[in-house]
Amino acid sequence: MIYANNIHKYYGDLHVLKGVNLHIAKSEIVSIVGASGAGKTTLLHILGTLDQPDKKPDSTLKVNGIDIYSQNSKMLSKFRNEQVGFIFQFHQLLPEFTALENICIPAFIKGTSKATAEKRAYELLEFLNLSPRAHHKPSELSGGEQQRIAVARSLINNPAVIYADEPSGNLDSESAENLHKLFFQLREEFHQTFVIVTHNEELANMADRKLTMVDGEIVTGI
Repeated sequence: MIYANNIHKYYGDLHVLKGVNLHIAKSEIVSIVGASGAGKTTLLHILGTLDQPDKKPDSTLKVNGIDIYSQNSKMLSKFRNEQVGFIFQFHQLLPEFTALENICIPAFIKGTSKATAEKRAYELLEFLNLSPRAHHKPSELSGGEQQRIAVARSLINNPAVIYADEPSGNLDSESAENLHKLFFQLREEFHQTFVIVTHNEELANMADRKLTMVDGEIVTGI
């Protein structure tokens, strides 16, 4: 599913990623832990094509069979929309739209018809026990509900992989626990691959594999 070899990233003179090697199988749930500044989020953004690595002669990055290095910006945008889902610490829902509308946005970008997108969105709302909240705006939802709407949005295009960056970092303990359990239910139901950056040890230890990053390198869990 994900094959990364010798991934480097510099920001000026700062060498953030120092030759990261990473192989993740389809439907695997992998957590990435480490101190702040270790390079976790930078790695996640590169794997999700939100940022570009610095090319080295022997560097490789393939996601779901796609050679990321060979894609231009337009191709990468299409790849992100169709094959990648993102969940962030803050839900990033658009406040002027309802839960249903927020979920449908990636499908509309893809060119999916309104009827088809809304049908899929209602299916996800039902799966997430949020059907009664479909026409509520984010300000009318609890923190846990907002984050589950963000999860539904990440799933609307049936992506091959979902990247989550501190997904429960802004939630109370009960909502965080429910979200953690949800990831595994989603894996069983939809067979997505999850890569989760987290400081939450409970979530990290639930994963199939826990990778530890130190100073721009993965040091354990490979």
